[in-house]
Amino acid sequence: MENRTKVYTTTVEHSAILMRDKLEAEGISALILNQKDSTYGTFGTIEVYVLDEDEEKAKKIIEANS
Repeated sequence: MENRTKVYTTTVEHSAILMRDKLEAEGISALILNQKDSTYGTFGTIEVYVLDEDEEKAKKIIEANS
């Protein structure tokens, strides 16, 4: 993704949604990219991306909430 950095990876969809919501509550725009296999649902990951300039702040928030 252009101008975006991956800051969080999980295999559990609701964890990615909660992390995105926490980031957005702090004023950080976050996107979820679901790369799980749609047939089986057990393979692949779900990633959260933020704008490059928000990377450091996002990582601090994620560390505090992990």
